[in-house]
Amino acid sequence: MSDTPELTIFFIVEPPDYEMMACNLLASIRKHFPADVQAVGYCPEHRYSELSTGVLKAHELMGSEVRTFKTDGMFDPAYPHGNKILACLEPRDSTYSMFVDSDVLFLRDNQPSNIIKEGHVSCSMAASMLWAEQSIWDDIYGALDMDIPEERYALMRRSKGEVIPYFSSGLVVFPENDTGKGRFPDVWYETAQIVDKVETLDRRRPYLDQMTLPAAIRRAGLNWNILPEEQHFILGGKLRGKSLPEDQDVYTIHYRNKQNLKDVGHLKTARRYLQEATGQRFVARLAPQDETDQE
Repeated sequence: MSDTPELTIFFIVEPPDYEMMACNLLASIRKHFPADVQAVGYCPEHRYSELSTGVLKAHELMGSEVRTFKTDGMFDPAYPHGNKILACLEPRDSTYSMFVDSDVLFLRDNQPSNIIKEGHVSCSMAASMLWAEQSIWDDIYGALDMDIPEERYALMRRSKGEVIPYFSSGLVVFPENDTGKGRFPDVWYETAQIVDKVETLDRRRPYLDQMTLPAAIRRAGLNWNILPEEQHFILGGKLRGKSLPEDQDVYTIHYRNKQNLKDVGHLKTARRYLQEATGQRFVARLAPQDETDQE
């Protein structure tokens, strides 16, 4: 039996906002995934010294490292939304990895087998694509010398019928091995660099990560496994202020901001998970010497 861990779940830990969200996310990972699932937080190396001691203590208590990654010179000009791609580039020792946005919370017991599919990148349809017309794919795939995929799917929230594949980059599960065409994160980064140089794509910032994800999957010799929305339920937009659906078993919410989390009744849930995992409902209480109140 292999000693290689099956799955690492990783996320961005960056002050001031994402370091606190990351602690709640990590607590929910520890609550709802098996103990052998690894968890790693990534902080841009130039921001690591700004992390609060409470955040570092929380990660220590929950058995997660906070690692650093390089951002300087990786995109020109700098592209903070691309930090997820840069974190993906970092080496991990598991068979699969799952990047999750920091503003995500797991709500139900889950198993890697629910989200992993061999030879595939698992992700969900994006909530909407209001920032561009479908004609934008001509420029994107043209720059990559690729045919536009034949498949068509409905977006999660706003869709005038089925559209060319467009996925959320808020939860992406991928194999760590070299597929023969490269390791998926390397291909995604290379794909983003090519598309980023297409001057006619006015909206490539901040959407570069999502607009290149489908092409990167295919360029890496993989296919996409579209997760049901219960595995990545995106809040906000036309759902703002509404409760979670009672006829669905929602495993994962991508809440985007604290108000959305409160609206669906899970702000207290997040604090309860943190208390169960660390003994405190608020990260700042793990390090009373911190001068700033980060609750």
